[in-house]
Amino acid sequence: QVQLVESGGGSVQSGGSLRLSCTASGYTYNKYCMGWFRQAPGKEREEVARINTWGSTWHADSVKGRFTISSDNAKNTLYLQMNSLLPEDTAMYYCAADWRSMYCSRSWWKYDHIYWGQGTQVTVSS
Repeated sequence: QVQLVESGGGSVQSGGSLRLSCTASGYTYNKYCMGWFRQAPGKEREEVARINTWGSTWHADSVKGRFTISSDNAKNTLYLQMNSLLPEDTAMYYCAADWRSMYCSRSWWKYDHIYWGQGTQVTVSS
């Protein structure tokens, strides 16, 4: 059974750092579009960052310069390094994967074949 399992969330003070991990089990991927999303209470889920097979990345303006997405294909693991965290970064963070494509298409996360993790909570206090 294919699963994405996130880890690394927690509670930190403003200005702190966390590194989220998302490990795929049951599948070894060699092409992908993978990304991180977050959802705060009462808000819609938003895409935070994405990366494709060639290592090309995109980060939302709200996290640019503070967060960095990366992938270790040998470990089947996606990362999100989060620095200079702010209270507004508080949310449940999810990873998602499209293993049918080498690139990230428009609204790639909306397809039925996308895999999602269960989420990891990040709480940033002021």
